[in-house]
Amino acid sequence: MASTSRRWWWWPWATPPPFSSSASRHHKGEGWGLGGPALVKAVGWLLLAGLLFRVLCSFPSSTSSPEISEGKCNLFDGEWIPNPSGPAYTNKTCRFIDGHQNCMLNGRPDMSYLHWRWKPYECELPQFDEVRFLSAMRNKSWGLIGDSILRNQVQSLLCLLSKAEEPIEVYHDKEYRNRRWHFQSYNFTVSLVWSPFLTKSEVFENENGQSTSEIQLHLDILDPIWTSQYETFDYVVIAGGQWFLKVAVYWENDRVIGCHYCQDKKLRELGFEHLYRRTLQQIFRFIASSNHKPAVLFRTWAPDHFENAEWFNGGTCSRVLPYKKGEYSGKDMDRIMRPIELEEFRNAMAALGGSRNSANLKLLDTYSISSMRPDGHVGPYRYPFLKGDKDAKSVQNDCLHWCVPGPIDAWNDLVMKMVLG
Repeated sequence: MASTSRRWWWWPWATPPPFSSSASRHHKGEGWGLGGPALVKAVGWLLLAGLLFRVLCSFPSSTSSPEISEGKCNLFDGEWIPNPSGPAYTNKTCRFIDGHQNCMLNGRPDMSYLHWRWKPYECELPQFDEVRFLSAMRNKSWGLIGDSILRNQVQSLLCLLSKAEEPIEVYHDKEYRNRRWHFQSYNFTVSLVWSPFLTKSEVFENENGQSTSEIQLHLDILDPIWTSQYETFDYVVIAGGQWFLKVAVYWENDRVIGCHYCQDKKLRELGFEHLYRRTLQQIFRFIASSNHKPAVLFRTWAPDHFENAEWFNGGTCSRVLPYKKGEYSGKDMDRIMRPIELEEFRNAMAALGGSRNSANLKLLDTYSISSMRPDGHVGPYRYPFLKGDKDAKSVQNDCLHWCVPGPIDAWNDLVMKMVLG
């Protein structure tokens, strides 16, 4: 698609609070705050009966977007089916949930979004097995590289793993963006690496995400914050996308070559599509040429589900049920970013041919399964939303990040299946 002159607004939020129990407790309520796990399971069984008709009427449909299969079964082609047993953990049993994604603690009244599981059409996707995973990862190191959506996934992963053993945080930077946890009994390390552009960048934002100047991006230099650590990781999950929509000045060979939506500068408009494609090409070349060969999962674009407007002008996400297969076709931005990802991934795999490198690079295609879950976002429950507050429509909604626990747990079910088989 040709470069666009439209302005693509994005998130005003930048710096996360720590994933600690104190950071997550924003009001006096503890745990579920709505009757406890017993009520959650009771509601789950009731939902199963009420929602069975939806499942029986939901059949596989063709898709215009090409999918990449994992082995004999396409793990990413399926449907969400009722799961009366509910989530694998709660905000009472896990202390690693960021307060901004702790929907139940922040007052979300419905629980139906917790009672679904992803079911590929051609096989079963086992629930995450924390003991098996940790046993397989003994003496290994994981690096999860990306933006706040990747951080969202790390919260889920830590909650799932902490059912077997609670990790110790061994490092964090001043802003708690880069962090590292160690599972002592297994000598297993999980590192969260903050690199929203994946390329070298200078960002001039305060802690509320307000910019004082245009972001400066270097198209020909990958972000050293992750490339410098790459050789320490045995497994890597890498993803990006949303930050590429921001206003930014583009550099190459130490000179400015263009910009995305710099209205007050006489610079060539290159468009974020150009930047994203170039970045992916650089990443895949780096992976192919590196002497270090970790297993790499490239995670695809994360959809948002704002309706009626966008995040900055009253957009909301108030649905309480998943979409059925084929019911939702995505947004314009999905149809721009996703084809770029699939095309560049396939080009990378073709370049690798049948080499050992191709076996180490896999597509973690969470887009389709996530696009069917408009009910799983944080919505107005990013902060405590107590009785007597204004209605949900009057509160700025977050329809990009996911409640924890929630649909994002299925991403880690997929990770385990792809890594351990």
